[in-house]
Amino acid sequence: MKKWIALLLFVPSIAFAAGSNYPLDDVDIDLKDQPSLQNGARIFMNYCLGCHQMQYQRYQRTFEDLGIPEDLGEQYLQFTGEKVSDYITSPMPAEDSATWFGAPPPDLTLVARVRGPEWIYTYMRTFYADESKTFGVNNLVFPNVGMPHVLEGLQGTPRLSYESVMVDGQMVERPNGLSTDGNGALNAEEYDAAIRDLVNYLEYVGEPSRLKSESIGRNVLIYIVIFFVLALLLKKEYWRDVK
Repeated sequence: MKKWIALLLFVPSIAFAAGSNYPLDDVDIDLKDQPSLQNGARIFMNYCLGCHQMQYQRYQRTFEDLGIPEDLGEQYLQFTGEKVSDYITSPMPAEDSATWFGAPPPDLTLVARVRGPEWIYTYMRTFYADESKTFGVNNLVFPNVGMPHVLEGLQGTPRLSYESVMVDGQMVERPNGLSTDGNGALNAEEYDAAIRDLVNYLEYVGEPSRLKSESIGRNVLIYIVIFFVLALLLKKEYWRDVK
């Protein structure tokens, strides 16, 4: 219980205390899209798990819910010898990460519920090169973020362009858009799709039971409809005899 309280306090207050009003982009969340969820899990395990973790989600639960055979999951999604029954934890020591990043990278089990999928989707697509920062990047959604752009190899190096505008009688430079240099493994559309898959997976992890509960809910509604029809027919049969 103490871990959950610490997580809820830590994530919103430290990890994502962004001071930006940058507009958020919509993202299509579909927890029935199994290929998307599987690809999102692959991206997380390969690019995010080195620093972040999901200490309240088990590998086994992920594999079962996403339709990933355990042997394939162990081979391609587990890299440090964990058991499938283990929680998804990062191998990075907390003390070292606090030294390197200023604070330990937050647990991401509930990040989609805390910040919302739109925030994560926009955040992961608005890094830009900034040589004045420790890791050489900044972010439009989270200014001065203490995190490297771990997906730069997929996106390419994003650069921020500016335009001159008149404000209170003075010419000032303001951000005008992001573009990459084309050296990434994915083009813009493919990168956006990959981030959507990652966000889809994070949304699932925030409430794994939602996959099953939605299925149960649909079955319950079907039962109610069938029961209603039978009850209506039975009522008509009884009242026909009364008349």
